Amino acid sequence: MTSPAPYAVALVSGGLDSMVSAALAREAGQRVLALSFDYNQRHRIELDAARRVAQALGAERHIVLPMDLSAFGGSALTADIDVPKDGVGTEDGGGIPVTYVPARNTIFLSLALGWAEASGARDIYIGVNALDYSGYPDCRPEFIAAFEGLAELATKAGVEGDPFRIQAPLQMMTKADIVREGTRLGLDLGLSWSCYDPTPDGKHCGACDSCRLRSKGFEDAGIADPTVYAARPGTEHG
Repeated sequence: MTSPAPYAVALVSGGLDSMVSAALAREAGQRVLALSFDYNQRHRIELDAARRVAQALGAERHIVLPMDLSAFGGSALTADIDVPKDGVGTEDGGGIPVTYVPARNTIFLSLALGWAEASGARDIYIGVNALDYSGYPDCRPEFIAAFEGLAELATKAGVEGDPFRIQAPLQMMTKADIVREGTRLGLDLGLSWSCYDPTPDGKHCGACDSCRLRSKGFEDAGIADPTVYAARPGTEHG
């Protein structure tokens, strides 16, 4: 009798990158445990998208874990700070924009690690990207490598010689590469959500960094963009 396929915990934000990352876990023959966070972010639309994505991927379980990062603030996504609309990487602060949520991926991966150890999963998938991104420090390869080392030291499984792998399959892809990969996987990329500042009628704003990167990715990939934007995003990058 064959043993069941292994579990993988996949961080599913509702965004394009996390959708493709989780789909790659599924393609690798792993049973997907989808983890999303209701951290009192600026809008709820991305959580609706996360539920759609988890269902479309056939996740065996989807946990939406509540926490309130707005108690800390410090980000345009968790505090009363305007979302920049002036182009990628143009904000003050060493090129790291105010949409950066302090230590967010460290927090999310720590909780994913807890579920992975409890469930017997040894792979954790995260859709971070170090090429077409907004300069967040917790999307960089050195962060992913360091967290994997931490996971080995911080868990019973790790210290007993059964380490965890932090899978970041999109790490060195451009946004166009990610769009092409999602298309190859047969995903309905229109189920995903990217906008930081949606309009009241539920459209992508078309002006924030994330909308610009999303639109440019589809354009550069030569694939029709299913996204409904309130305004046509600029195609500049930088």
